Amino acid sequence: MMLFGNQLVPDEEVRISPLDRGYYFGDGVYEVFRIYDGRLFEVQGHMERFSRSMAEIRISLPYPLEELENLLNRLTETAGIPDGLTYVQITRGAAPRSHPFPAAAAAEPVVTGWCSPFLRPLKDLENGISAIVREDIRWHRCDIKSLNLLPNVLLKQEALDGGAGEVIFSRGGVITEASASNVMIVKNGIVKTHPADHHILRGVTRSLVLRLAEGLGIAVREEAFRAEELASADEVFITSTGSEVMPVVLVDSRPVGDGKPGPVTRLLQQAFEASIPAGSR
Repeated sequence: MMLFGNQLVPDEEVRISPLDRGYYFGDGVYEVFRIYDGRLFEVQGHMERFSRSMAEIRISLPYPLEELENLLNRLTETAGIPDGLTYVQITRGAAPRSHPFPAAAAAEPVVTGWCSPFLRPLKDLENGISAIVREDIRWHRCDIKSLNLLPNVLLKQEALDGGAGEVIFSRGGVITEASASNVMIVKNGIVKTHPADHHILRGVTRSLVLRLAEGLGIAVREEAFRAEELASADEVFITSTGSEVMPVVLVDSRPVGDGKPGPVTRLLQQAFEASIPAGSR
């Protein structure tokens, strides 16, 4: 089953016009929720971010946000997936191809959503992953969860082609985030991560991890840091809906610290795991 508009319908009944602006302009935004133990996780954070993204590109949901939340809960329940992802997106709708917004009466925003299985990456969470650093070639409104992801796609593929698990972005020497995650470093027990400005996505998992760090008494600084600090960090980890708190043990083929997940990362992993439903641990 899929969400289409304000209805749950069989996949084969979803019909989207090739004139949809999401298809030829990427004119839309999206959100991805994690399913743990059959239920959506951190719902409020995701709904608030989706609402903000819509407002930033001036798309109006054709029904109340609370109704969308109910629909996504129903979709997830209907899917019956214990551990997975729920995806939702909205586009400006179908209209003749022209850059300016179509008249409100000429295009109805199109809402679609679906669920898919996704297992916790336990091996990588235990052992860590490798990453490469590349110049951040994205636009300057990365705080909007836009459908336009071509730079992320190309650079993530470059990482995978080279045997790495993620690509970390550097904008003029300043580390921003990664292709599908936020980046944090640890130096002398202090966690640093780029401030939540227009150059990064305000990760829901990022926010949760910062709250967990505060509860553990771990010092956190939301401030810009340079590639040189990444290279000399004691620990590096990424956070995202899918990656959770993922250790990075190699950056550009060089070990981070002793080349193993560090103690601060482990503490945050344990705190994160304690926050998810017991059925998914």
